[in-house]
Amino acid sequence: MSTGVQQAPTRPAGTAAVATMVLIVLVALALRPPFTAVAPLLEAIQRDLGVSNTFAGVLTTLPVVCLGVFAFVAPTLRQRFGDEKVVVGCLVVLLVGNSLRAAGSTWTLLAGTVVVGAGIAVANVALPGLIKRDFPHNIPVITAVYTVCLTRGGAFAASIVVPVGTALGSAWQAPLGVLAVPVLVALVISAFVLRRGSGAPPQPSRPGLLWRTPLAWQVTAFMGLQSAMAYVVFGWLPTMLQGRGMSAELSGLALGIQAAVQSIGSLAVPVLCRRFRDQRPISTVLAICIALGFAGILVGPASGVWPSVIVLGVAQGASFGLALTVIGLRAPDSDTAAALSGMAQGIGYLIAATGPLLIGLLHDLAGTWTAPLALLMACCAAWLISGLLACRHRQVPSVQHGGHVTTRP
Repeated sequence: MSTGVQQAPTRPAGTAAVATMVLIVLVALALRPPFTAVAPLLEAIQRDLGVSNTFAGVLTTLPVVCLGVFAFVAPTLRQRFGDEKVVVGCLVVLLVGNSLRAAGSTWTLLAGTVVVGAGIAVANVALPGLIKRDFPHNIPVITAVYTVCLTRGGAFAASIVVPVGTALGSAWQAPLGVLAVPVLVALVISAFVLRRGSGAPPQPSRPGLLWRTPLAWQVTAFMGLQSAMAYVVFGWLPTMLQGRGMSAELSGLALGIQAAVQSIGSLAVPVLCRRFRDQRPISTVLAICIALGFAGILVGPASGVWPSVIVLGVAQGASFGLALTVIGLRAPDSDTAAALSGMAQGIGYLIAATGPLLIGLLHDLAGTWTAPLALLMACCAAWLISGLLACRHRQVPSVQHGGHVTTRP
């Protein structure tokens, strides 16, 4: 059914589509390492800088806050400069932020974290619009490629930062600095493959329209609760596992494995979306699997910890891929996809920022993982409910001038 919106012409197939795919892959590989690399190095950072647990909490939460705050400026930047220029500009910002974090002082570490968070936030919002624009009939597949690259990049970084630090004789500065290298490579290659020009410019739009749309808020809750549980894993999984008697090295490896197997879940999303036109059965099963994964890690038998890590990783990889796919499927055009992405990720990541903080607070107050587990179970239940609403076969109104809603595409 037509949306009533005059779509902007898309880029031609062939080399232009390949250039877009190269850009998506390179940027995706660079977006997750700045987050996953910190947790294995956190103890070394605290010891070297002499900072408190509160500072450590700020350091792990600050990037998520930045994802929320800076996501709101992404649609404006996209309207002014276009998708490709904005995404390549994010690589420049990431290069600067990673270099700052490696400088070695408390303040450059914090400043670099803010800069990195800003670059990732804008890229996170711009990429779903780019996918909707150039691959409107293959959203689940292209989103799966994007999320697989995200998870593989994060897993690789989490697994190598400690060995890299050992090899280079640096506790944490050099490992964080090494993260700038792939960003630089991605920047050079992206500038080369996009030299032929970019796609059609975004159309004038009214992103504020979505703030009055219940379905947009349901998608936002779906994204936010999924992100909150993901960032609890990024920030606390090694600590949780060490509480079960696992060594620091093994817990860091577990985080890397958990991130690596997320790609399995990401790849399953397009297959499942073809089988289920309505995504509610998928989100329901994933919510249950995430709950079982957390329970197995925190209170299950010791023999079930590693299987629980894998179950949690696969389910969270699928949930992240599904959340991004839902943004594209609920939008009738690329401008609306970018606007919905900005709203869902802006508010969603502000919700997500509370996750690691609340888990740490409850653990400090209770002295056990029972209260944090109860909160995580509540998050899983809330995410299940939001999925029943956000994953219905509906679309939000178009933000393009003259557009209207198509509720059953």
